[in-house]
Amino acid sequence: MQKDLSKLTAALLAAAKKNGADAADAIAVTGTSVSIDVRAGALEHAERSEGVDIGLRVIVGKKQACVSASDVRDETIQTIAERAVAMAQFSPDDPYVGLADAADLATDRDASSLEMFDPQDEPAAEELEEDARRAEAAALALDGISQVQSASAGYGRRQVHLAASNGFEGGYERSDRGLSCVAIAGTGSEMERDYFGDSRIFQADMMTPEDIGLRAAQNTIARVGARKPKTGTFPVLFDERISSTLLGHLLAAVNGGAIARGSSWLRDGLGEQVLPSNLSVTELPHRKRTSGSRLFDAEGLPTRERAIVQNGILMGWTLDLATARQLGQTSTANASRGVSAPPSPAPTNVSLTQGEQTRDALIKDMGTGLLVTSLIGSSINGTTGDYSRGASGFWVENGEITYPVNECTIAGNLHDMLKSIVPANDARTHLSRVVPSILVESMTIAGA
Repeated sequence: MQKDLSKLTAALLAAAKKNGADAADAIAVTGTSVSIDVRAGALEHAERSEGVDIGLRVIVGKKQACVSASDVRDETIQTIAERAVAMAQFSPDDPYVGLADAADLATDRDASSLEMFDPQDEPAAEELEEDARRAEAAALALDGISQVQSASAGYGRRQVHLAASNGFEGGYERSDRGLSCVAIAGTGSEMERDYFGDSRIFQADMMTPEDIGLRAAQNTIARVGARKPKTGTFPVLFDERISSTLLGHLLAAVNGGAIARGSSWLRDGLGEQVLPSNLSVTELPHRKRTSGSRLFDAEGLPTRERAIVQNGILMGWTLDLATARQLGQTSTANASRGVSAPPSPAPTNVSLTQGEQTRDALIKDMGTGLLVTSLIGSSINGTTGDYSRGASGFWVENGEITYPVNECTIAGNLHDMLKSIVPANDARTHLSRVVPSILVESMTIAGA
């Protein structure tokens, strides 16, 4: 299939040149996806999809346009090339558009070294269904669980091939297998639910369905009897399951697109302290068996390890070629793209420095406050950093969890929140974002 994708991108580039494009890049993606849902011991939903998608970006002078299709016939390729060039001619000039210089392109393009694809055969639908049944049964076996809302198993694989008129050509193959379970305790207005799941590139690394179902059930039982917490200003501990959202807000704020638009709360933060001095945020694009890994970005530039934040200091933006040119800097090889849009900057694998304490130790240290295990809705002002989200979890008194809570709001400003964080040591290191539980020194909690 990889050879077929290469032929598709070559045909797209040839058609673009034939129709008058000065430069072009092309992407072809083929994928298979299988999903199975089980409920009450019976198969509730089964879906399988397969397809090939192609995308073409053409550059005419300083104008660009993108066209995509899921039809890969020769006549379709010619048609989208004609349309792309015609669209580009009527587009406004973009002084920052352009492909990478040939001398800067990645030379190592053998993505097999990253182990992003499991060569094991695709699991049969019956095997995925059995996984979901086992997870559901394990959840229902725990006293107090009244039903399982869903037990879902899935598998996916895809191949991506990129090519450009500057001479770049490269591709990679990815796979993933996942299983999740949502359990419910109680009935009516006293109903509570929670979940657990696992997703891996290599199927042999997966947790057992029994472990996943049990974890989902335990998380749910712990929420029984939830009520509103106190209102006031308290420490807030973000559980590892949702702590990566805090890092996500930081990554969004240092994205070159937001910086170029002037719409980031960190637009003037380069070289300034944004985290405690003992913490760093590092991008590691070459980690094996990790979903965000890649040897080259969507513009063919070689990826490399870099410090986004070092010892608390913001070191740089996340850039593709266009945002780098606009900001007068050099691309950090973070271009990402799909078939229907031009490249835009996005991070790969990111890790926050882990702490020395366990989550339980941080709970003891926080005294009185809120342990957040679930976030609901979002009101984040990307320009000012103002933060407000619905939350649920557990109330902590004198360093001990006392009761589950729900229907509350936590609020603060990301400037202040991130400068006071204390990480635990419980991050799951196989994830693309390796972020432990995070204690924020002070937030406003609106509860009872």
